[in-house]
Amino acid sequence: MNIIKECFKFVFEFHQIFIHHINLMIMKSLIFFDNHMHLSKKGRYIEAIRDFKRYGGTHLNFCPYTNIKKIIKNRSYMECYEDGIKIAMEAEKKTGVRIFLTLGPYPVDYLKLREMIGRSEAVNLMKKGMEEAQKLCQEGKAIAIGEIGRPHFPVDEEALNDSNIIMRYGMELAKEVNVPVILHMEGANQKNMREISETAKKVGIDAGRVIKHYSPPIIKKEENFGIFPSVIAKEKNIEEAIKKGLRFMLETDYLDDLSRPGAVLALHTIPKKLKKLLSEEKVREDEIMIINKDNPEKIYGISLE
Repeated sequence: MNIIKECFKFVFEFHQIFIHHINLMIMKSLIFFDNHMHLSKKGRYIEAIRDFKRYGGTHLNFCPYTNIKKIIKNRSYMECYEDGIKIAMEAEKKTGVRIFLTLGPYPVDYLKLREMIGRSEAVNLMKKGMEEAQKLCQEGKAIAIGEIGRPHFPVDEEALNDSNIIMRYGMELAKEVNVPVILHMEGANQKNMREISETAKKVGIDAGRVIKHYSPPIIKKEENFGIFPSVIAKEKNIEEAIKKGLRFMLETDYLDDLSRPGAVLALHTIPKKLKKLLSEEKVREDEIMIINKDNPEKIYGISLE
C-alpha cells in the first residue's frame, strides 16, 4: 500500500514539474512589446533595458528626445534623430533587445521655437522635422512618424491652429510612405477622437494607422472612432482593455529621467504586469501575442521574433 502511495506521489510531483517547465517554455516564447518609451544616456539607459529583458521584455519602440538648442543651431531636426539612432544601435548591441524607432518633431517644441525664432519659422522648422522623419522612415531607420500632434495642456488659439496644421502635414507625409503616426495630445475622449478620425479621413490615411499615445482603455470603435489606442500599461487599464477587446498595444512612456525614477511607468512594467495577469488567468497566452506581436506587426509592417 505504501509503495502505491509513493508511486502516486512520484507521478503527481513529476507531473507538476513537467507542467512548470512547459509554462516556463511558454513564458520564454512570449513577445513583450513596449510601444512608446524614451531613453537617455543621462538616465538608467542600458540598465533599464536590461531590467526590461530580465522580466521577459523583447522589443521596444523608442522615441528619442529632441533638443531645442541643436534644432535652432542646425535649423534641422536631423541631428536629434541621428543621436536617437545611435542610442538605439548601442543599446541593442549591449542588451540584445530589439529596438525600433519612432521619429518626429515633439509638439511642445513649437511653443519654444515660436518664442525664440518667431511663428512662421517655427512652423516651417517643425514641418521640416516631419520631412526629415519621413526620409528616415523611407530608409528603414524608423517605423513611424511621432510623437507628433499638439501640446497636452491648454494653449492659445494660434498655437492650437498651427499645431493642427503641422500634425495634418505629418499625417500626409506618413501616408506618402505608408507608415503610421503616433500622436501626442490632450487626454483622449470621444470628442477629440472623432475630430482626429475626421482629420485622418480628410488626409486619406487609415485611422487605424493613427496611434493615440498615452491612451486610456478606449478599445471599442464608438470610443476611439477607428484611432488605434496605445494604452498606458497600468494594471487596471490592461484588465479593462482586455475585457473590451484586443485592438490595442501597450506602452510605459518610460522617461528615463533620474529626477523622476520609474516615471511614467517603469520599463519592465509590461512583461511584469502581463505575466501576473497570466498567472491569475485574467489573460491568455494567445491574447498576449495578439497585443504584443500581431498588432504591432500589422500596423508597422515589422516582424517580431
